[in-house]
Amino acid sequence: MKAQRQAKILEIVRERTIETQEELAAALRAEGFEVTQATVSRDIKELSLIKIPGENNTSYYASPDEPMMRRGNEDRLRRLVRMSLTDINSSENLIIIKTPPGEAQGMASAIDHAHWPEIIGTVAGDDTILVITKPKEVTPQVVQRFLELARG
Repeated sequence: MKAQRQAKILEIVRERTIETQEELAAALRAEGFEVTQATVSRDIKELSLIKIPGENNTSYYASPDEPMMRRGNEDRLRRLVRMSLTDINSSENLIIIKTPPGEAQGMASAIDHAHWPEIIGTVAGDDTILVITKPKEVTPQVVQRFLELARG
């Protein structure tokens, strides 16, 4: 049970922003694990989870093998997509993202720095980003990922 619980903890902190042990315990309970705060505390120590600075003087748990810069870049991309994505369309291995004027270059930079393995590059204008994927079969999944970021 301990190995399953700890595997679930790693999955949770990879997929969500967890700021406190109480939040982590609640997430585990929602997944069917009966845990106490003391158990969660021991698991955090055994897994060597680290706290990474977040927004507004917060911090969140992350696995020590997850690069800090990458996590920070994903957070930046999430914020920019939420604020700036106005339209998205695709054809073959090309995705076109529309933003308000002046915001495409910042979002394209965030996309590049997020290092999604399916994206081989971006080209940005003032309000339009061309995202190139490889292989072309992953294009619908990448579009869906952007839409999920936009929804929060």
